[in-house]
Amino acid sequence: MGFGRAGRRARGAASYVVERWLPRRRRITPADAWDRVTPAQLLVLSFAALILIGTLGFRFLPGLYAGEPLGWVDALFTATSAVCVTGLAVVDTGTFFTPWGQAWLLVLMQAGGLGLLTLTSLVMLSVGVRPSLRQADLMTGGGALPEIDVRRLVRVVFKTTFAIEGVGAVLLYAGWIGQFGLEGALWPAIFHAVSAFCNAGFSIMSLSFMTETSQPLILLVTMALVALGGLGFLTVSELASRGRMKRGRKRRPLSLHTKFVLAASFAAIVLGAVTFGYFEWSNTLASMSPYEKVSNSVFAAVVSRTAGFNSVDFGSAAAPTALMMMILMFIGGAPASTAGGIKVTTAALIVALMIARLRGQDHVSAWNRSVPSETIDRAVGLTVLAVTTLIAALFLLVAIEAPAPTEPGAEQAFIHLAFEATSALGTVGLSMNTTPTLSEPGRLIVVALMFIGRVGLLSVGAAIALGPSRQSFRYAYEDVAIG
Repeated sequence: MGFGRAGRRARGAASYVVERWLPRRRRITPADAWDRVTPAQLLVLSFAALILIGTLGFRFLPGLYAGEPLGWVDALFTATSAVCVTGLAVVDTGTFFTPWGQAWLLVLMQAGGLGLLTLTSLVMLSVGVRPSLRQADLMTGGGALPEIDVRRLVRVVFKTTFAIEGVGAVLLYAGWIGQFGLEGALWPAIFHAVSAFCNAGFSIMSLSFMTETSQPLILLVTMALVALGGLGFLTVSELASRGRMKRGRKRRPLSLHTKFVLAASFAAIVLGAVTFGYFEWSNTLASMSPYEKVSNSVFAAVVSRTAGFNSVDFGSAAAPTALMMMILMFIGGAPASTAGGIKVTTAALIVALMIARLRGQDHVSAWNRSVPSETIDRAVGLTVLAVTTLIAALFLLVAIEAPAPTEPGAEQAFIHLAFEATSALGTVGLSMNTTPTLSEPGRLIVVALMFIGRVGLLSVGAAIALGPSRQSFRYAYEDVAIG
């Protein structure tokens, strides 16, 4: 009895000490945990969840395959390629999948192109709920053009997407009626319109667009869809706003962002087309007429930035052509678009920074506007991170996949693997016939590159960071010699 009373007194004293001197831990509720998730983490998790759904679908949904189903690694690879709108494929999409399998691939491409969170925002808007600041941050690229209303941006995204894809499908259908018939042309037109605008690059034709080299309408419509998808919804929204203005009203000048996007995209296409035509005129384009050579050179320049269609065999391309295409794939399209890469604005800012430094200027300026130094720092940091990621992945691919120096094809193995890695990181989908030959470890490396390239290198870096820096002071300066 006494022992029991003494025990209760001891426990009471211990409880008093704990409650008095030790801080109480606030119980973390699901709502608190949700509030602690950053926009970058939410973006990464949403795409990871969509890839998981796609992988499970490829494994367990019935009726997707004409023969044996995909294994786990190939299912993950295909789902990642579709959600990340890349287009790299380990199987022939047109013969390996049934129409139901191709439809599942189409759903993943459309969802990945629009973004899972944008889909959620549309549902919220349809029931009158305003998007949160977190969703606004994700959809506008973390602060780009903050004057754009997010509600209007979401509407523009969906209206523009389905309108452009619808018009593109109609035009492709008209161009393919003679080849596939009235009924047979419908599904290829719908599939390729979505794949082109989402910059996915998947094709249900075994040779992609290599059979369409003499079809100007098909090439032109596909190029237009790819280019519009790569402009970015921020640019499209601004251009659409200017187009709806009444006559007589003074139009606001284009934003610096849109000017950079349009100018850099045009320069990349011209440079790519001239380079491709010069080095491939007597190579992969040798059997074509002069008009077809020009049109296919422009087609290659457009798709090599964002989408993985091909009208020639890139496995036979000259080394300078492959290098130029790798540069275009690394740059990619515009921010807030379905394209990947470091983005044309980032590349343009790097060039503008170089020009400013050569002129001895402290600030980067263009079109009578100065670019904030923080934006320049982010562009440089993103480029360095992308180059580092690409080199690390390429090292692993070469270590795993490169044949011995004495084996056939050893001389071309490096450039083929470099082309593959750049295409994956830029979510382009072009390949020098390397994808089907990769081993499972090599395919997993490409999966990681596609995922990083789609959600964005900065988003991945922010998502895995432990938190913002708490350092409130700065150390003394000391210079370092460079150059």
